[in-house]
Amino acid sequence: MVIKTADFVKSSGKWQECPEPNIPEYAFIGRSNVGKSSLINAMMNKKDLAKTSQTPGKTQLINHFLVNDGWYLTDLPGYGYAKVSKVQRKDFEKLITNYILNRRNLVNLFVLIDVRHNPQKIDLEFIQWCGESGIPFSIIFTKADKLKGNAVVKNVDAYKAELHRTWEDLPELYITSAEKKEGCDEILNFIGKTNDFLVSNNVSFDE
Repeated sequence: MVIKTADFVKSSGKWQECPEPNIPEYAFIGRSNVGKSSLINAMMNKKDLAKTSQTPGKTQLINHFLVNDGWYLTDLPGYGYAKVSKVQRKDFEKLITNYILNRRNLVNLFVLIDVRHNPQKIDLEFIQWCGESGIPFSIIFTKADKLKGNAVVKNVDAYKAELHRTWEDLPELYITSAEKKEGCDEILNFIGKTNDFLVSNNVSFDE
């Protein structure tokens, strides 16, 4: 997929305030500091489309971007904030949960995981929740350029092993580097093929 246009549409503090759900939507989520904004910018080939920050938890609203005038890319707040109050954390969790469960045009949720770390309980629990909730999702491993040798494969295999404890079939997995733009084309090709499928099958998101 060639990105011709990618424009910020709006930020929403509630899922009901999101843009009209009339076109396919692909959302990106992960723990704070997972490199989500950097990956979105790399995919869209725009340096400052999604705001990056050295401070984890910068994304605190649901941010929508219109891509190629045909689909939404959605930047969701992260889960598992370490430096916010319990009240704020619950508010973020409620915002995320309500969006994921109620956004009828959400075609796929991309769950981002920092490939540098061993399997994290919070990531595994979130993935399990997606499965139990019937949410279509894929897994994106980020920051692959930060590891050397076979460390990336080793860490991805460790996650696969953990997931296979409760999953027979695993979702699509992508290994990425925002710095080197690795994996971006694969994700965009998946989105392009999915959009083509929706069009050819006359899928409508109208209630």
